[in-house]
Amino acid sequence: MAYPQLNYNPGKKWIKNLTKDRLSTFHGGHYSDINLSSILFLHRLDAPEYVKLKVWSAPGNTKPTFEEAMQHKFRSAKKTNHWWKVTVVIPAYWQQYDRVQFEFDPGCEAMIYSTDGTPLQGITGGYGGDRRVEYIIPLEEREKGVHEFVIESSCNGMFGVPWNGDTVAAPDMNRYFTLDSADLVVPNQDAWGLLWDFQTLRELVDSLPGNTPLQNKALTVANEIMNVFDKGDPTSVREARKLAEEVFGEGWEAKGAEIYNEGPKKSNVWGIGHCHIDTAWLWPYRVTQQKVARSWSTQVDLMERYPEHRFTCSSAQQYKWLEQLYPPLFARVKEKVLQGKFHPIGGSWVENDSNMPSGEALVRQFLFGQRFFETRFGKRCETAWLPDSFGVTGALPQLVRGAELPSMHSNVFPHSTFNWVGLDGTQVLCHMTPVDTYTAQATVGDVNKGLTNHKNLESSDTALLVFGNGDGGGGPLAKMLENLRRIRGVTNTHRELPPVSMGRSVDEFFEDVEKTSEEGKNLPNWHGELYLEFHRGTYTSHGSIKKGNRHSEILLRDVEQATTLASLYKYHKNDYVYPKQAIDDSWEKVLLNQLLPGSSIGMVYEDAEKLYAEVKKDGEALLEEAFSILFPHSVPLTPSSRTKSLGGKIVAFNTTFLPRWDIIKIPLVKAGPALKAQILQASENGKEGYAIMCCPNGGSPGALRSPTNALHAHLMPVSVYTNGSDHFVLRNASVQMTISKGRISSLLDVKLNRELIPEGTTGGLVIFQDRPNYWDAWDVEIHHLETAKPLEFSNICVVSQGPLRASVRAEVRYGQSTVSVTISLDATTATVKENSRSLFNFDAIVDWHQRHEFLKFELPLNIHNANATYETQFGHIQRPTHKNTTWDIAKFEVCGHKYADLSEFGYGAAILSESKYGFACQGNVLRISLLRAATAPDAEQDQGEHQFSWAVMPHQGHFLESDVPQAAYLYNSPLRVRCIPAGTEELLSTFKAPFTLEGARNVFLETVKRGEYDSFEDPVNFDDKSTTTTVVLRLYEAFGGHAQTLLKFSDHLPVVKAFTTNLLEDEDEELNVTRSDGLDGYGGHLALSFRGFEVKTVKLVLGTLPPLPHKRVEKRSSWVNVDQTQLLEF
Repeated sequence: MAYPQLNYNPGKKWIKNLTKDRLSTFHGGHYSDINLSSILFLHRLDAPEYVKLKVWSAPGNTKPTFEEAMQHKFRSAKKTNHWWKVTVVIPAYWQQYDRVQFEFDPGCEAMIYSTDGTPLQGITGGYGGDRRVEYIIPLEEREKGVHEFVIESSCNGMFGVPWNGDTVAAPDMNRYFTLDSADLVVPNQDAWGLLWDFQTLRELVDSLPGNTPLQNKALTVANEIMNVFDKGDPTSVREARKLAEEVFGEGWEAKGAEIYNEGPKKSNVWGIGHCHIDTAWLWPYRVTQQKVARSWSTQVDLMERYPEHRFTCSSAQQYKWLEQLYPPLFARVKEKVLQGKFHPIGGSWVENDSNMPSGEALVRQFLFGQRFFETRFGKRCETAWLPDSFGVTGALPQLVRGAELPSMHSNVFPHSTFNWVGLDGTQVLCHMTPVDTYTAQATVGDVNKGLTNHKNLESSDTALLVFGNGDGGGGPLAKMLENLRRIRGVTNTHRELPPVSMGRSVDEFFEDVEKTSEEGKNLPNWHGELYLEFHRGTYTSHGSIKKGNRHSEILLRDVEQATTLASLYKYHKNDYVYPKQAIDDSWEKVLLNQLLPGSSIGMVYEDAEKLYAEVKKDGEALLEEAFSILFPHSVPLTPSSRTKSLGGKIVAFNTTFLPRWDIIKIPLVKAGPALKAQILQASENGKEGYAIMCCPNGGSPGALRSPTNALHAHLMPVSVYTNGSDHFVLRNASVQMTISKGRISSLLDVKLNRELIPEGTTGGLVIFQDRPNYWDAWDVEIHHLETAKPLEFSNICVVSQGPLRASVRAEVRYGQSTVSVTISLDATTATVKENSRSLFNFDAIVDWHQRHEFLKFELPLNIHNANATYETQFGHIQRPTHKNTTWDIAKFEVCGHKYADLSEFGYGAAILSESKYGFACQGNVLRISLLRAATAPDAEQDQGEHQFSWAVMPHQGHFLESDVPQAAYLYNSPLRVRCIPAGTEELLSTFKAPFTLEGARNVFLETVKRGEYDSFEDPVNFDDKSTTTTVVLRLYEAFGGHAQTLLKFSDHLPVVKAFTTNLLEDEDEELNVTRSDGLDGYGGHLALSFRGFEVKTVKLVLGTLPPLPHKRVEKRSSWVNVDQTQLLEF
């Protein structure tokens, strides 16, 4: 055809933005009765002859199982809620259609079961992006003409039931949902296909930048589709879909999953389905259990229809709930796991907070998680997974590698793919998806962002697309998988969008990154913690949960140590068996509760408090049983202990492996003369006395010290002075604190005559306004520091005069709240280290009724350093005290564990904590955060009574020269004090310290437990060769330097072999065990070397020892040879 000579047409020039705007009218909205929406369904029936509903409503907030619900009587209903028995009758003429669906929209979440109780899929009602209301009736059921099934509808949305619609608002416990549809429908499959075509075209138009050929092509095709569409002409839909092939590729749909095998061999974006379910947040645990079943059954269903679909999900606890509560569904999930389609990931018990759990708790997250996955699915996870953690501790890389997880996925940071190097130098390959979300919707924009937002394309050009509805569950939808197929079709013929691949795993992604980056050599490094500049208030919100966590962790540490020794020391009872299952049950409760930020609804914390109470009850019972073996007929020393109990001897079990001196209280009612002789101070009413408990070794008993000149020389008697009104001084030969006019006006090192509080400043309690910009329980904003209001102590009185303990009690009344604080100083030092100072202890009882206010304790110090030091898991971290950069400014509130310290050369001071995690150091002002008062999502957060303690510890020398870590460890480790009956004291001579560390004060022995793979059916029998008895020790270097130490073990422990292991207790390297003759009470030792902050796990194998070889005393041949051991015995 020749080019025409004349042209009278107006031409094809367009106004692009008007054409783009037109696209929004093709679906829904004002024209829904004539646009594509009007033909999405061919038939819809809801008459009683087609849809029969019977209902049973569960009472209150209960969440009955399927079996429980089926035992109740169901009544006839039209449209109501809760448990439904559904019968649908399918018209015979519907057999001609490819698909028949039951559409059920209760406005909330629901789950469809088969009549035998197998969960089939989840339902998400409403009209949000997570909507899924269709249940595809199986072909065999359609052919029968009648289909019966059961639906459980839950009165909660995907994000709970906020009272005003704002996600983070407190829940409305009277919320009702409306059943919008319970209909039998025939979808117009061609129309739905066109809808998805059109949505992908719109995304191309909206997401691609500028004026590219692909963007314009998508726009012209979408515009032409609207031109050809005719509601009354079914062929127009097929014609419109044919137009879409100009962008997606000819015949793309018929290729199905095979479309991913065409086009570029290398894909920049790897798609993986995911369903992030907070184990508790805006819903309690029992709702999470339902969310797991709903979400995962949906994914199993999608895998049947989309062969390329791969789904990954973490949290062994969620799998265990599925196994316990929904066995048929667990079997289906397991089948998909073994097929390589459903991917367990993370290797941990839950997606835990990683700032506040102890180091040992993080170890147990991986140990319990990996053990579960290995026992259920035959393999461990290979990738750690924390996409929703509010910052990540620098201790984690070492623990991740120790749990056999060489790579990790986490949240947003300056690099996308990098080597994350932890405190000890261990690195882990880390990816933080440039899509910036773990709940991507699998849109064109998401795929494009995988490349355009990648922060280090120079070293890695691949990204994970983690897609699917999450936080409240749901996971990928069919429309997402359809969209990705279309996007792949586009990239098979166009280069303006990065190719996306499906059908592979996160593990394979990291294997590819490792290979293409030359094992990480070409990647950037990040050293230390991944600090999240957000959600800093979570270190303090819900103080009772923080306290429950810390105290439970320490209780279980003590339980494991005592029960281990009881199972091995057979002095008094031979039938004791290590209570492995009971200990594991308690650990699982603690690990489950390590969703510690305090930003959940109140129902979550009601459940958590119950679990902590169970752990305390069960843990104390396990301890008592173990002590009945170690200290027969003994009872714990309590304020109610009576004469009979106190007639023998008082001892204390030191669960730390540090020597210690403690002042303990002893009830004196009818106490005998021998006991009273050991009392160095009595209370004013004479009902209690104070005595010195000396524990020279760890893991063994200590005894009361009787008054002697040597003891008095060791102590520093304390006294308290007052002018009778507003001036109080607590003093010993080490330190002195002055409280004047309600504030701490002086903190003096008596030995050095050094004043620690700068002139013109004071310390004490301080309160701030606390009004975050949005995330109430989550955030504290930097501007809160501009609203400080110092609080003054009042009604101060002396409650103990010394000489062992001096104490004053003070009150603070503010608003509707009352704070009672007892400040004490002891005659002992914080540790037994030479030149250690005494610490000032603060015991607080708070009746808290403030709203949106923040209570802290602060101490201005005459100390200058650009950094303060905070304990983290298995070590410490330094953070800035200045505001040089925005990164520095952001750390105005940080997480710490048992201490925060500000030091300079020669001197420092620390605040110790037994249950708090929020700290700050701005300039020279060191603070600990005590209580917040948010009102969302828990309207009653932290209201009521609290009891907690903290301490102020001056110390000579810089932090690295100090005993702060040891003091904080002891401060968090109460002695287990026992009363031993008269006549049994000699038993103590047989009880020796099981382990002692020598040569390196910077190495701590944290954990003593029995090995995971021992048999616990029968008592330990070292002569039984068919069983293995092991003891596992966890040690770490606490100061950040190298160390060499001797680990000595008692001669009661027949150590035949020793190994280092990973955290999962797989043996690594065999260690040389040096045996000794036992004359010093030790059976031998191991030499251990540490790098800074290294965590080392040692497994001791116990058994029958061969006899030591006799050492001969070599003399001249004319002398008689004498057996040296006989000489020693003589």
